[in-house]
Amino acid sequence: MKNAVGRDPWGLKNAAGRGAGLEDRRWTPFSMPDSENGVHPGVRHTFPMEQAELIWHNGEFVPWEEATVHVLSHGLHYGTGVFEGIRCYDTERGPAIFRHSDHLKRLEASAKLYYLDLPHTPEEIAGATKELIRRNGLRACYIRPLAFRGYGEMGLYAQSAPIEVTVAVWPWGAYLGDESKKHGIRAAVSSWRRISPAGLIPHAKASGQYLNSILAKTESANAGYEEAILLDERGFVCEGSGENIFLVREGELVTPPHTASILDGVSRRSVMQVARDLGYTVVERDVARAELYLAEEVFLTGTAAELVPVREIDDHELGEPGEITRRIQAKYEDALHGRAEEYLDWLDIVEVGSSDDAGRISTAATA
Repeated sequence: MKNAVGRDPWGLKNAAGRGAGLEDRRWTPFSMPDSENGVHPGVRHTFPMEQAELIWHNGEFVPWEEATVHVLSHGLHYGTGVFEGIRCYDTERGPAIFRHSDHLKRLEASAKLYYLDLPHTPEEIAGATKELIRRNGLRACYIRPLAFRGYGEMGLYAQSAPIEVTVAVWPWGAYLGDESKKHGIRAAVSSWRRISPAGLIPHAKASGQYLNSILAKTESANAGYEEAILLDERGFVCEGSGENIFLVREGELVTPPHTASILDGVSRRSVMQVARDLGYTVVERDVARAELYLAEEVFLTGTAAELVPVREIDDHELGEPGEITRRIQAKYEDALHGRAEEYLDWLDIVEVGSSDDAGRISTAATA
């Protein structure tokens, strides 16, 4: 899609005027911390978003640059959409999507909470996703399913606006950087409070709600921190801007409960199971802000970030990642990469070279 003077604002063409290939694919830059340990305040570098060949959009496999929507789409104006963040890992058994069905069940639940009637079942979306990974030739990738109200009607009660569904996959490293997983990050408690269930639905992973997280993330980044920690409306600890939070207190693993306005994270549930299997007591309870500074260890979990230790909060030093964090992190990494036999049922293997899944979906392939 070009503007009136024929420019290429999204960088989809290379110097020769051809569509960007795999060797020169570049997209929107992201800002990330940069330093010797990836944690120096106030210094950032950008890295490009890698472009894949195809996106699954409304039942069709279309070229990446053609997966566009109308500027008057309802979701673009009002945030009426729900999405998921999922990862596929390169394992000995082949590409494997971590807790695929659990993520898509949450997508369906989020849609229902916002009265969005999905035109595809979770099983159909799962099949399309696996075929999309195959057609793009990816072994490991980030997966973004998105459902939103499209073009057709404006206003707040736009029931005739169609529900569009898209799935994109692309290579994307650890959200807070690989170094952050080794050395930990600096975080700050945000002045912005987490959205309240009195006004929105914290249990839904809804597009418009992430303005709340963007405010907190931007505030912390501008102050030189890698991540923000939000309190709930009561002043208790809730979660990071895009992750759930865990504390080690007197040898027990503590995490805020559902009543603290958290998102019911798939990674959170996985880490809780791993911790219990390792013999740790896991407690879900309200957490006072001061406990963040008094904790023996703190870490964050999320699909994009995976498991990231926190070594400093509001300039209170927690130190290098602790023993309990390291032990849980190592076992969780094994689960993600298919190295832990006890968690193999969390993996949805992508059979390379098979198109059986796509056969159940009405598609018009343009590969």
